[in-house]
Amino acid sequence: LPAPSARLPYVPHLPPMALLGKVTATTFALEGPRCVFDGHADASDAVWLAVAFANASATFRNPRSRADVPRYKQLPTARSYMTLETAAAAYSCSAPSPPVLRVGSDTACRDQGRQDPCNGPLPSPGPYRVKFLLMGCRGPKAETRWSEPILLRRAVSPGTIDPVPTRHGSDVVVIASILASLGAVLATAVLGALGAKLRGSLCHQDLGTDAFTRRSYRTHHIPPALPQPVPPGCRCSPPGLCRSSPQPPAPC
Repeated sequence: LPAPSARLPYVPHLPPMALLGKVTATTFALEGPRCVFDGHADASDAVWLAVAFANASATFRNPRSRADVPRYKQLPTARSYMTLETAAAAYSCSAPSPPVLRVGSDTACRDQGRQDPCNGPLPSPGPYRVKFLLMGCRGPKAETRWSEPILLRRAVSPGTIDPVPTRHGSDVVVIASILASLGAVLATAVLGALGAKLRGSLCHQDLGTDAFTRRSYRTHHIPPALPQPVPPGCRCSPPGLCRSSPQPPAPC
């Protein structure tokens, strides 16, 4: 019998960086186990990914050889399968960059003539658990822990889509138009009131200016006429009949 595989503390997980389509309705991305199997792997060894429904991961049994690897098409009944067979060297510390794996990306797996192992689309939201398994020519050599449950996105059922969304859109447009009209009327009224108040203020200022002008306006000062002195040669009465004359005055 092959020796028991070494249990490594590594826990598979989703990539920490932002990634488009990290989790979809049928796939999810997974960070590759870089540097995890160094010291356990030989050049001929391969790393597999075991995928199981979360409630079936406890009953999963490692295959003894490649011929015993559970296949993708057995997932509905066996509740688990293995996929993504990769040379162990691809996950070594000397690899150029940590690989990102996508579980469930091979849509050709649904073809009847396609041979397993296959990385086919996942049939339901799950949740799923995964682990990496290092296998040599004599069977499993090392394995990681199971991941935390991974739940896929749920596709929207056609029955939940509103068949007449345009009606709600029309109502919204009508309401928005009414609100816009009321806003315009209110703005016009406010501007009109402000304009009337401003005009009244200006007229009040003009009236005050005219009144002040009328009150403060004066012509050149003309002093009242004073009585003229009687010429020396006129002593008659009434004075209006007197005329200045070189002749002696007539007796009055």
